[in-house]
Amino acid sequence: MAYKISDECINCGACESECPSEAISEVNDKREVAADKCVSCGSCAAVCPVGAISE
Repeated sequence: MAYKISDECINCGACESECPSEAISEVNDKREVAADKCVSCGSCAAVCPVGAISE
């Protein structure tokens, strides 16, 4: 199951640079995960400074 980014996101970009499958991009001033690209590795959640990313 793909990870999701909640409204708690502060759009810092840490998750996007950490994603090995390039599944995260900026959309309307927040980051979103493309479910079809996400490999559920958890790298994004591990680096999120506000805990806005979960499965």
